[in-house]
Amino acid sequence: MRSRRVLLVLALAVLAIPFVVPTVWMVAASLKPLPEIFALSPWTDQPTLAAYKEAFTFQPFARQYLNSVYIAVLVTLITLVVSALGGYAFARIRFPGANALFLVVLTGLLVPSEVTIVPLFQLFKRAGMINTHWPLILVTALAAPCVLATFIMRQFFIALPVELEEAARLDGLGRPGIWLRICLPLAKPALSAVAILTFLASWNLYLEPTVYLTSPELFTLPQALTRFTDAYGGQMWNTQLAAATMTVLPMLIVFVLAQRQFVEGLAHSGLK
Repeated sequence: MRSRRVLLVLALAVLAIPFVVPTVWMVAASLKPLPEIFALSPWTDQPTLAAYKEAFTFQPFARQYLNSVYIAVLVTLITLVVSALGGYAFARIRFPGANALFLVVLTGLLVPSEVTIVPLFQLFKRAGMINTHWPLILVTALAAPCVLATFIMRQFFIALPVELEEAARLDGLGRPGIWLRICLPLAKPALSAVAILTFLASWNLYLEPTVYLTSPELFTLPQALTRFTDAYGGQMWNTQLAAATMTVLPMLIVFVLAQRQFVEGLAHSGLK
């Protein structure tokens, strides 16, 4: 039994190499002077934080960072509310055509964002929302990430014992009260999984900001990372890596702190 556990740990360590090594190299290279970026050794004898300082002076990186944070938080909150309501409705409320409607909702996962980007651009242009954050909030909160979140919440609510709701009805709770006071507190693992997946989807969004935003002060981080070039169009590698490190580390920290709830939520929802 112990040898099997050791072999499992070794196998996981080997599988983690392609993910860990690039991250370590990115962090180490961000501390190098520019001439040493492509040196064989990932380390430097003279580490410096100059690239981190330059990331904030070259463009409004602090504002762009704040843009990504508030958009991702707002999108996550909207998705949590919509998916919790929709998932509970599909799991517990019986109405004609419920299964057919749920299949229609799931087709949102099959439509690539590139297919809908042009008509959505025309729609937001007529509404006067181009070069604002509204398209990034609305499209992400009500598109594929929300469909996946609704599916996860539906699977979780289906697995909840019906007896809990029957007992709540005997105590005088109606449908809204059951959802708010019984189901939601029990759905914390699924809500955690949905929050992480949605936050990550919004945080890494690149195509939509490129299409809808033109002002640098409105950029989000994925779009901002492509703008670290010098006057001759050359890449400012150390500055770009420093900005990428600051972009990646918050998500790594959040996932490490919430990984147990994330795995538990997916396990309860039946996803593999």
